[in-house]
Amino acid sequence: MPSPLHEVLLELFTNQPGLAASLLSALGWDLPEYEEANTACTDLTDKAPTEYRADTVVVFSNSKEPVLAVVVEVQLRPDKDKRWTWPVYVATLRARLRCPTVLLVLTPDNRTTTWAAKPIDLGFGVGSVQPVVLGPEQVPVVTDPASAVRTPELAVLSAIAHQGSKDRSRVFAATLAALDKLAAEPGSRGTERATMYYDLVTSTLNHAARSCLEAMMTTAARREYLSDTFRNLVKEGLQQGREQGLEEGRVDGEVRILETILDARGFVVSAEVRARIEGCTDVDQLEVWARRAVTAADVAEIFE
Repeated sequence: MPSPLHEVLLELFTNQPGLAASLLSALGWDLPEYEEANTACTDLTDKAPTEYRADTVVVFSNSKEPVLAVVVEVQLRPDKDKRWTWPVYVATLRARLRCPTVLLVLTPDNRTTTWAAKPIDLGFGVGSVQPVVLGPEQVPVVTDPASAVRTPELAVLSAIAHQGSKDRSRVFAATLAALDKLAAEPGSRGTERATMYYDLVTSTLNHAARSCLEAMMTTAARREYLSDTFRNLVKEGLQQGREQGLEEGRVDGEVRILETILDARGFVVSAEVRARIEGCTDVDQLEVWARRAVTAADVAEIFE
C-alpha cells in the first residue's frame, strides 16, 4: 500500500501538472513547445490480462496533439520489480499517444537515486530504457518568494530536498510565503492544498531543520499573514513544537552522544549517514546505534 508521503508527493503533480516540465528543465532537458499540461489516465494495461498502473502520467499538448508524455513515479526505496514494469509503462503510453515518452522518477536519497538511474537493459544489450531520476541534489533550490508563489509545488519539493543546505532559511521563507499566498486564494481548494503541503513539509523535516523552521515561525508570528488559515497553521505548529520540546530534547541528547562516540573512535561519517542520524527521532533506536558504535569495527556495522 502506498505511504502517505508517496501519495502527497503525487498530489503535487495532480495539482500542478506543469511541475513535471520544471523538473525536467532543471535536469537540462529541452522540452518541445506546448500549450497546456494535464494529468492523464494512469492505467497502462495493454490487452494482456496483467494490470500495469503508473503513479502519475502528465501529457503536454500543442493544438490538442500530444507532444510529450511523462510517466511520473515516486520511488521511496529500491524495488527490483520496477526494473521489469517501468519499460512497460513507457512503451504502452508511447504506443497509445504516439509521442515521445520519458520516465521521471523522484527519489528521497542517494542510495535510491543511484539504483533508479541505472539503464534498464531490455535484452542482449540491444535496447534499454533510461529513467530520468530526480533525487534531492537535482531539485532546484527555490529561495525567491515571488518564484515560490508562482510554483508552490516546486517550492515544497525544494524545502524537503534542501532542508540541510546552507540556504535552508531562505528556502523555508520562500515556501512559507508561497503557502500563505495559496491559503489566501478564494475557495476551499487553495486552503486545502496549503494545509496539505504544510503538513508534508513539516512531517519530512529532520530535527535540525524543524528547529530552524520553528525559530523562523516564532519570528514570523509577529507579521500579518494574508490568510487566517495559514496564521492558524503557524500557531498550531508552534504549540505542537512546544509540546514536543521535551521529547526532542531527549532526541538531541542521544544524537550528540552518538556523534561524540563516532568522533572519538575516529570514524569518517558520510553526509548521508550524518543526515540519517540527525533525522532519527526514535530515542530507542539512537541508543541502540550508540551502543553498537562503542565496539563496531566500522560505520556500516552500526547501522546494519
